[in-house]
Amino acid sequence: MRFSRAWLAIVVAPTWRAHVALIVLIACALATVLAAAAGARRGASAQERLRIDALPADILVQSQIPDFDWDRVRAMPGVAAVAPLAVSALTVQGVQLWWDSAPPAGAEIWRSIERPVVLAGRLPDPARADEVVVLPRFVEIYGKGVGDTVVIQLSTPEEVDLVGDSAGSPGGHGPKIVARIVGVIRSPYFVDPSGGRGTLLPSPGLFLTYEENFMGVDRRGGFTIALVRLTDGEAGLPAFREAFAALTDRPVVKIDSLAEIRRDANRLLGYEATVLIALGLAALAAAALIVAQFTARLTGAAIPELQRLRASGLTPGQAVIAAALGPALAGVLGAALGVAGAAAASPWMPIGSAAAYEPRPGFDLDWAVLLPGLLGVPVVITLGATGYGWILLGAARSPRRGTPSVIATLAGRQGWPVPIQTGLRFALERGKGLGTLPIGSALTGTVAGVLGVLAAFTFAAGVHDAATNPARYGQTHQLIVFLGFNGQGAPADRVIPALARDPDVAGVEDRPMSPAVSGPLTFAVYGYIPGDHPIPAGELRAGRLPTTDREVVLAARTADALGVGVGDRVPLTGSLGTRDFTVTGVGFVPEGPANNYAEGALTTGDGFRALFASYEIDTLDVTLRAGSDAAAATTRLARAASAATGGARLGVVPFFEPRQLIEIKGIPALPAVLGGLLALLALAATGHTLRAAVRRRRQEVAVLRALGMTPAQSRWIVLTQATVLALVGLIAGVPLGLALGRVLWRTVAESAPMLYAPPTPVGTLLLIAPAALLAAAALAVWPARTAARIRVANVLRAE
Repeated sequence: MRFSRAWLAIVVAPTWRAHVALIVLIACALATVLAAAAGARRGASAQERLRIDALPADILVQSQIPDFDWDRVRAMPGVAAVAPLAVSALTVQGVQLWWDSAPPAGAEIWRSIERPVVLAGRLPDPARADEVVVLPRFVEIYGKGVGDTVVIQLSTPEEVDLVGDSAGSPGGHGPKIVARIVGVIRSPYFVDPSGGRGTLLPSPGLFLTYEENFMGVDRRGGFTIALVRLTDGEAGLPAFREAFAALTDRPVVKIDSLAEIRRDANRLLGYEATVLIALGLAALAAAALIVAQFTARLTGAAIPELQRLRASGLTPGQAVIAAALGPALAGVLGAALGVAGAAAASPWMPIGSAAAYEPRPGFDLDWAVLLPGLLGVPVVITLGATGYGWILLGAARSPRRGTPSVIATLAGRQGWPVPIQTGLRFALERGKGLGTLPIGSALTGTVAGVLGVLAAFTFAAGVHDAATNPARYGQTHQLIVFLGFNGQGAPADRVIPALARDPDVAGVEDRPMSPAVSGPLTFAVYGYIPGDHPIPAGELRAGRLPTTDREVVLAARTADALGVGVGDRVPLTGSLGTRDFTVTGVGFVPEGPANNYAEGALTTGDGFRALFASYEIDTLDVTLRAGSDAAAATTRLARAASAATGGARLGVVPFFEPRQLIEIKGIPALPAVLGGLLALLALAATGHTLRAAVRRRRQEVAVLRALGMTPAQSRWIVLTQATVLALVGLIAGVPLGLALGRVLWRTVAESAPMLYAPPTPVGTLLLIAPAALLAAAALAVWPARTAARIRVANVLRAE
């Protein structure tokens, strides 16, 4: 009891506010760190957890064969389930839909293939035409959820046209269906892309009831594609390709492996998780430094007071335990509150693209992360406080000797003012006495802080550029005009001049596309036909554009998969046979409804015609002048195209944004937040160094004051020390941070893939030096005041 009363009176009572502050600090810091770690784990695994029991599709067959009978595919060996989707416009009044709102054309969807997680409501009745489900972002954008209704406007069979406005035009003059939203779902294939406009998926009953309104009178106005689940998964793809080619008598059919798309998504989720972990580690480092300062201060304040009880029988071990007990209890309470805070933050996790894949959004307790924080933090703080207490007790018996600084010595020989010399020694030398940190720790902390801040903001500049510049993905156009499919459509030579006359149009090029085979790959081949109104040529990763009918540019992933580069020869097989092409460049192709920008090839118009009897899809890529109103230009160009073709309705839609660009838009703030946390770490390290220097070297200041130094000159000691620390951090940290940020961004750009442009955070480079110096001066204010107010007689008497 006497020990408890003494402890409360000597240790707790004078410093209870500091103990409360330590509890709050530990709770806030631990909540941030644990929430980031748990969110990273949850986000990185989101897609794979969504696939559990989902019976996910393995491939997407984009055959584009009108009136194709998918029952023939269901009967093929190795096929477990088939879910056709109608490639036709779906128009909902007051809603802007995109290609991902493809109407299901068979009852197997969501039952024997792509079984979804139902986040609200239920799945639609496959026999009803008036029930739909939506993905979560549709609810966020339009405010319509389970129980609400939408109006679907169909075209008449005569109006059906694949290339009709699929970007949300008023639709045709067919039936209107008032449909009820019965569920909110997501599945491995049906997920919201970041930045998407919302997805609505009707029941298969809509297509089965109004088939002619999607496919046309003779079922040749449209076609279906299909999701297919294979019994052997991705391993069954080669056998399926051969069997499908034999079934359809078409050697070249675009069949996409969804496993590759899944791997791309997992790479992005892994990047997001890595950034979150980096955020957590930065927060941990900043918090650890500040908590260590608090703990050392509380322990250091308690030990001298407890030492007075030595005469009454208090042993050194009891003194250390008593001094460490306060921080230890604060660690227990702070850890409990921190774990509770991390759990409370779990409904907001995961963030970024991972949120679109999370199968169980909402409250989540990840004890693999929370339990180590709950148990480990009190242990670490207790051990740290105990160890520091023993150091304090032993320091009096073995005081440290200072380490001289060459720069401070030279300053003395040059006769610099004493306050400047002393500030240099404080910044560049290790002082004498108890608990003085080595010089390397102070300077390393400052350099690491500046380096980390600049690296993070350099990386953030790269992310911002990639999220706002489609040219990094080879996309230099803003609009697409659909001319036709399967060789049937409007003539490009009539439409291009009509569009080029628009004052907002900077260029128009024809881009016919058909699939070709090379080795084990089937990919889109585009015709490169600049014509009289060329669009800006996209920059290549290597080489040049093709100029003859025997030259080709390969998209980056296609070149990697084939193992070829500039100067190599590759065979391409089209509907007219096989020809050898020389690879003149590696870069990107237009993103299309049937291909990714990094997969495919680009050859000249003559090279395209040598491979294919006709196109599968023909589009025009349109580049607008800077500052143009894209919406107004779209309306004008649609009218001009219609007039040029005698009234035919051609789809004029925004360009297909690469999925990587869409998804990276959701995460540009994360590197900047990381930079902010690292800046906090640098400030905390510098502030601690300044305060500790004044406290631990007060006897040196007192001696100088006794010899005639004024209080104002004492302030200059601390200001000089702060300035030197900031300058060293800037001189070493700025070039290293810029280089590190660029190396990290190059790694991400090459793996995305995208064109690498060295990011330069101009604003950060302009501001970091004055900001660092101002911050150092601000941090020096209070320690400088303390140095100026030292009671010389008391300090010298204690010494």
